[in-house]
Amino acid sequence: MLIGQAAVLLFFDIVAQDAAEHDHWHTHEHMPERLAIPGFLRGSRWRTSGASSYMVLYEVSDSAVLTSSAYLARLNNPTRWTQEMMKSYRGMSRGLCRVDWTSGNGLGGAATAFRFRPAAGADARLRAWLTSAALPRLPARPGLAGATLLQSAAAPPATREQGIRGGPDTGVDWAVVVSGYDVAALAVLEKEDLNGEEFMRNGAERAPLAAGYSLAYAISREP
Repeated sequence: MLIGQAAVLLFFDIVAQDAAEHDHWHTHEHMPERLAIPGFLRGSRWRTSGASSYMVLYEVSDSAVLTSSAYLARLNNPTRWTQEMMKSYRGMSRGLCRVDWTSGNGLGGAATAFRFRPAAGADARLRAWLTSAALPRLPARPGLAGATLLQSAAAPPATREQGIRGGPDTGVDWAVVVSGYDVAALAVLEKEDLNGEEFMRNGAERAPLAAGYSLAYAISREP
């Protein structure tokens, strides 16, 4: 279950030889810097096993935070260490999202993320299937902890950080993130409840891009 009404959702790869430094920087400088921005509530970093592919989720109080002057100031004034680390990013997808639906208790140690978009004219049908049928039954299932539907709320503006990465970043249209404590239970979702055919049958443009992650680090805003 997410604790804000909006979120920044990022997917990216890091050059393999820079992954250890990236994680050190991300833990001790970057995430604390983000959580110091008004409206940022919690951040979590997730990583695929055996690869340098990441998902990062920042939960924020509301959509206004996503385009706030305080957030944009950080994006346009990166520290020297941040400038160096941005050069190691590859394939950035960055979504400024509203939390359309969320349920569950806390975050599990593993997650599966599904990225997709509705077919033309199928937004309402796809949302109805997800929020009325597919997602509500998941959080109480053994091995799972929570499920969230995110939808794009704003296009990511051009920033200095994006320029260093070689932007523009790819956006995130819709995403479902399901977390849990049993990797096997999460893996079942891609084959059964949330498989590609079910998504397309209920209004998705195509089968979602799905990937599993393990929680590497999380930080909450100090009270």
